[in-house]
Amino acid sequence: MIAIAIPTATMAQTAQGIGLKAGLNYNANGDYFESISNNAQNPDRNVGYHIGLFGKIGNKVYFRPEVIYTSTKSDYNDDSFEMQKLDAPLLVGMKVLGPLSVFGGPSLQYILDSEFDGIAINDVESDFSVGLNFGIGLNFKKLGIDLRYERGFSDNEATFLGNNGINTNRLDTRPDQLILSLSLLL
Repeated sequence: MIAIAIPTATMAQTAQGIGLKAGLNYNANGDYFESISNNAQNPDRNVGYHIGLFGKIGNKVYFRPEVIYTSTKSDYNDDSFEMQKLDAPLLVGMKVLGPLSVFGGPSLQYILDSEFDGIAINDVESDFSVGLNFGIGLNFKKLGIDLRYERGFSDNEATFLGNNGINTNRLDTRPDQLILSLSLLL
């Protein structure tokens, strides 16, 4: 992450700038739209947060690398799956009309810690995975807001054993996310 952050910050300072961002994310493990309908009665069950840095290079067409700490939570009946990770989206965007822009690109993810109902998970297939981000943003001088969707390119599963190894369950640790962010260009 340091190898990405330092060159990104250096390049961003010479072109457009660097900034801070933070916001909320609504995540789901498995089918995203099925998860939304299942959680309609308790919409706060799968809400997490993120905070990080971004760089912006260019104006009409731009490159926006980010380094973000993300904390997610997914509730399953009486159990909860929590994960902390570092995300590094590498986004390319384009202004389309006034302050409105569209963007997309790959997102690198490194899992720092994960826990299911108080039990640490060490059996995730891979701590590193790649996904896709795309969305829309509104930028008013130094202040911005964006809404994006994130999806993993492949499953990254963890296996849980039940009582005496009789029941096994799988959980995809690369969730779909709807991400709302506020950003401030410094």
